[in-house]
Amino acid sequence: MKKLLMATAASALVAGSVHAEDVKLGILLGFTGPLESITPDMAAAVNLAIGEVNDSGVFLDGASTVSSINADTGCVDASLAVASAERLITSDKVNGIVGGMCSGETTASLQNVALPNGMVMISPSATSPGLTAIEDNGLFFRTSPSDARQGQVMADILNDRGIKEVAVTYTNNDYGKGLADSFQSAFEQSGGTVTINAAHEDGKADYSAEVGALASAGGEVLVVAGYVDQGGAGIVNGSLDTGAFETFMFPDGMVSDALEQNFGDLVEGSFGQHPGNDSDGGAKFKAAGEAAGFAPTNAFAPESYDAAALILLAMQAAGSTDPQVYKDKVMEVANAPGETILPGELAKALQILKDGGDVDFVGASAVELIEPGESAGNYREIEFKDGAMTTVGYR
Repeated sequence: MKKLLMATAASALVAGSVHAEDVKLGILLGFTGPLESITPDMAAAVNLAIGEVNDSGVFLDGASTVSSINADTGCVDASLAVASAERLITSDKVNGIVGGMCSGETTASLQNVALPNGMVMISPSATSPGLTAIEDNGLFFRTSPSDARQGQVMADILNDRGIKEVAVTYTNNDYGKGLADSFQSAFEQSGGTVTINAAHEDGKADYSAEVGALASAGGEVLVVAGYVDQGGAGIVNGSLDTGAFETFMFPDGMVSDALEQNFGDLVEGSFGQHPGNDSDGGAKFKAAGEAAGFAPTNAFAPESYDAAALILLAMQAAGSTDPQVYKDKVMEVANAPGETILPGELAKALQILKDGGDVDFVGASAVELIEPGESAGNYREIEFKDGAMTTVGYR
């Protein structure tokens, strides 16, 4: 009773605190654009976490329920992302944002909207190394690791396979260039050779010129740091049509069910990686996602669940939905010390926090946030065998 009275009093004093009203999370992702095939599963994962919290009956002393509001970024459309973020904050009055999705539009919406309005954003999929050093006033986090980490993982995978010479093509934006440069640096430091590191533009009908340049440079494998629903697919199609390359390395922007459906039998022996892990939390999330009717192993679905859960647990720990208050609890609930929390255990976490205890949210992606608030990084290595995308292991 004492805690309830204190929470009620606080709600009258602290802006953003909840008093028997709906808490809103914005889902700011690329519902259209070059990654639209994986966005529905990411959004479904957010709503899975929200459902757990609502079913608990103990979120913010049981006085509030949580709902979500979708907003489109186009993934690579900074203007659309900014407009959507502004709508979420100023019109829809959200209390936190899961997003953005791609690195460039995340940077734009963070700098132009979230920072001026003091809004917390946790991105499940923006991976540009440039976001590590961005000024964020403690408001921006990401459950996906930086591509500085992915570049090293890619170099390790190639070295383990005995591949010494590759060509690289990347989508011409913050994500693509950041990943391509990170990879080239790591691969060359380990003794590998990058024959060409060339940009491609999304939205073209013909990639023959780009494929021709890549073929002239040569390489045992073509690394495609692009988007599975856009230019990356065009580059792969062009390479297969001309016989320029038969084996590809697919970073995270290419790894989805759409890649298997569109290219499975055609890219036999090709391989790649995306954020993922083989933890108990990953297995629990997979089972829960399948039961809920979405594809939980699609890229960034686990990270989306974790982003939503971290926002809501931070609110519970702070006793407030004011981003300026609960932002300081995100790192706290994400890391030790505290009781380990896996998918399906958000009700337990909320109760522990309500009782004044500590939690260590491990979640679906083995969350461990390092400064300045980003995932340390685990990756699932995949390979195409008999037309299917199979799991080789985890790094």
